[in-house]
Amino acid sequence: MAYEAAEAAASRIAAASGRQSHDVGLVLGSGLKEFADDLPGAVVMDSAQLGFRQPQVVGHVGRVVSAEVAGTRLLTSAGRVHVYEGWDLADVVLAVRAMALAGCKTVILTNASGGIGEGLRPGDLVAISDHMNTIGRDPLVGDNDERLGPRFPDMSAVYPQRLRDIVAMSAAAVGIEYREGVYAWQLGPSYETPAEIEALRRLGAHMVGMSTVPEAIALAHMGVPIIGISLVTNLAAGIGTEPLSHDEVTEIAGQAKARFRALLMDLIPRIPLA
Repeated sequence: MAYEAAEAAASRIAAASGRQSHDVGLVLGSGLKEFADDLPGAVVMDSAQLGFRQPQVVGHVGRVVSAEVAGTRLLTSAGRVHVYEGWDLADVVLAVRAMALAGCKTVILTNASGGIGEGLRPGDLVAISDHMNTIGRDPLVGDNDERLGPRFPDMSAVYPQRLRDIVAMSAAAVGIEYREGVYAWQLGPSYETPAEIEALRRLGAHMVGMSTVPEAIALAHMGVPIIGISLVTNLAAGIGTEPLSHDEVTEIAGQAKARFRALLMDLIPRIPLA
């Protein structure tokens, strides 16, 4: 059923957008929802009408946008659903599976995160070099559909170096310091305790958040390479001194919007389409 649901969504996207195929997919994290709305040739679609679940979190909206950036056909999900909202993992990864079946050769996953790594500051944009599935939930549990991918997919290069090198070039072009690090997935919705953050730091995590990893696993299963970009919106518990809040996440995301947009606008046309 997972393949059929993604295939049906991809067909609806083609019909609604007027584009039979797309080149690059983009999932926008907390507070970054407006990026694609005014791009050339933008077609805004209601994600519910495409068969996707509706986000219930402030900073995420239920729409999908098809547009073009310098000739690259971009398919954007303006927001996502999370496991902590009560959705099944199949619902959480449906949008990225549909992106892959809609033709996307690469998918950019963005998120808001808490900073753990030394020197990270709110507002930093960090390329994800690897991830940790710290809660052990996996969207591939259950019968495997070979049309999506193999039973035991390789996860040794989910975020390929060649794509991180392109992110570094774009960061330099727009005047953003390039940083990369390991992203750890926590279930949420409660923020982490200082003891949990210390454990993640010792394990090698640089950022922590409540999304992205299930989508990355599903895309890697389908053989789709990923660019991950994490916006540090706060220092994680025990590192920063202020109480954590979602208001802070959306505020910092709003402040970083222009730099984030500049990075994406330079990055997307550089992504190889073959």
